[in-house]
Amino acid sequence: MAIKVGIIGCGGIANQKHLPSLKALGDRVEIVAFCDIIRERAEKAAAEYGAPGAKVFEDYRDLVAIPEIESVHVLTPNVSHCELTVAALDAGKNVLCEKPMAATPADAQKMLDAQKRSGKILTIGYQNRCRQDSLTLKAICDAGELGEIYYAKAHAIRRRGVPTWGVFPDKSKQGGGPLIDIGTHSLDLTLWMMNNYEPKSVMGASFEKLGRLLKPGEQGNMMGVWDPETYEVEDSAFGFVTMKNGAVIVIEAAWALNTLDVSEALTELCGTKAGADMKDGLRINTVMYDKMTTIKPECRTPRGVDFFPGASALPAPVYEATKYYDAIEGKGEPVVKPEEAFVVTQILDAIYQSAKTGKLIEF
Repeated sequence: MAIKVGIIGCGGIANQKHLPSLKALGDRVEIVAFCDIIRERAEKAAAEYGAPGAKVFEDYRDLVAIPEIESVHVLTPNVSHCELTVAALDAGKNVLCEKPMAATPADAQKMLDAQKRSGKILTIGYQNRCRQDSLTLKAICDAGELGEIYYAKAHAIRRRGVPTWGVFPDKSKQGGGPLIDIGTHSLDLTLWMMNNYEPKSVMGASFEKLGRLLKPGEQGNMMGVWDPETYEVEDSAFGFVTMKNGAVIVIEAAWALNTLDVSEALTELCGTKAGADMKDGLRINTVMYDKMTTIKPECRTPRGVDFFPGASALPAPVYEATKYYDAIEGKGEPVVKPEEAFVVTQILDAIYQSAKTGKLIEF
């Protein structure tokens, strides 16, 4: 019997990622309810992706009150993740919440507490773990091929990539700019590869230079013109994290930065045996026969020749959804544990706090 699903938030991330991924799961799932504060968006999503007779709501409390719903996707602005996720868990639903886990560690802790109370599954939508290059690198790290990873970089740099739709530049709804939006992906990847979730201290800096300064006609933004009058968040942020075992991580995140060295949702790792990065495909750097050597594993992607086996690899969002619903059915675990996502939120918040105060933040 299909797992009955409710969707809270029917905007961009729902239509670009989650709803198509759920459709790809076929008869494993059935979306029976949609909720959005803009009713027309929920109605449109229900018409395209909903089961016959799917319900539409403007209040999330009506959706989580439906007894037969087993799974809820929380796909709303960052600051609302906590309230909606806690309500769904307390109503006995499993939850896939979009990244980041929450806008603050306090909210993320409430989500962890609700998960423990309910005994239900909670996972966070860090789908970049599900790419073929990421899964391959994770296997390499887990096998100890890099040795002890003691220095890493988390890359999330755009030259001009300010999102101009939704509430992205609204600090009251998002909690921040590129650091919490795209930096969160690269930091999650880095911590996951290192399997290191014990930060000791954080130093950070953020800049509000270009977002509020550049006027239309001066921006060159690939996502259209933004309004500098309503741009409330940083346009770049940087962090230096020291872990309890002595390892360090450098984080760089930007929507707008005058640089040609751009990369997003990537990690770079330096270990005692070898290193790795993702900047030109997956690359492993090591020494063989007393010579510096670069190895480039061929990571299959969903883009392949028709009928060729390489075309069968699942796209990252579909892989994420598959593992989540497998977990609901008792077949393994979701890709992201909430305790891991909690540490990401802790570090991001510490970078913001350090940038604001100019002080080292210690855990």
